[in-house]
Amino acid sequence: MKGFFDMSDLSVVSRATLAAESAISASRGAADSIRPRPLRSLAGDYLELSKFRLSLLVLVVTGAGYCFAAGSSFDSARLAVVIVGTGLVAFAANAANQVIERRFDQLMRRTMDRPVAAGRISPPKAAVFAAAAAIGGFAALYAGVNAWAAWLALSTLGLYLLVYTPLKRVTPLNTLAGAVPGAIPPMIGVAAAGGGLTADAWLLFAILFFWQLPHFFAIAWLYREDYARGGYKMLSVVDATGAGLSRQTVLFTVALILASLAPAFVQRSGMFYMLGAAVLGYGMLICAGRFALDRGRPAARTLLLASIAYLPLLMALLLADRMLG
Repeated sequence: MKGFFDMSDLSVVSRATLAAESAISASRGAADSIRPRPLRSLAGDYLELSKFRLSLLVLVVTGAGYCFAAGSSFDSARLAVVIVGTGLVAFAANAANQVIERRFDQLMRRTMDRPVAAGRISPPKAAVFAAAAAIGGFAALYAGVNAWAAWLALSTLGLYLLVYTPLKRVTPLNTLAGAVPGAIPPMIGVAAAGGGLTADAWLLFAILFFWQLPHFFAIAWLYREDYARGGYKMLSVVDATGAGLSRQTVLFTVALILASLAPAFVQRSGMFYMLGAAVLGYGMLICAGRFALDRGRPAARTLLLASIAYLPLLMALLLADRMLG
């Protein structure tokens, strides 16, 4: 939906420590892979491989896109297929990403216990899971919805794995690149309702695109040491003081507010939504401003939590306004 290091700052001792931690983690994972694992534990690992909880937000905005565009032609069965198909493609992207980045995940404290990095699921098994989910999701959308929805979902997968993922180790601009596939899910919902890329699809794309930037900047600042260990060129690592990152956070929050008000400007929503979106945007701007002035972990965490609450609330406002209208 989102996510931008110079490793020379790490001391020799730090590198040795990290290498030891990685070796211990790998050895534990290897031991775990030898022992038979309880079904419940294995199921939990595959849920973690798919990043199920994170994917729920993708499904929320996809469903919101469908409901916003469908209007009186709303079809619950069609919505269910859209949710299942999009969810499977999201699972595929998350699983494939963990296969590709497993060695780098082993270097970061917050990711070293992921199923593939820790050795609980082997890379070939994770790759098979990702391929099956991608094929199943694409087929469900193509056969059960329409070609637009299916190809949009596949483009999200391709952009995420082939553009955003490799760029994370090349340039801080990876965050902007990653925001493109992250903003496509609501377009899938709109396309499923109307059969194409209508103005509604682009309105929701803009909201999701700009929302991801302050959201991810907060995450990147909270975990900047971890990203440095993994060798990722995040802006929070390149910009050590956070001055540039905090300015961009405020700038993109302002852009988010304007994008969120656009449906009212083009008469795709009413006054109820406009007032609610303005209040939510003001709250986001306050959090972004405090982060820009403070740049401490509490301010970054507050901004992150505000962004997590902001998106579903905004989608709920949009749909409520549509129902009232």
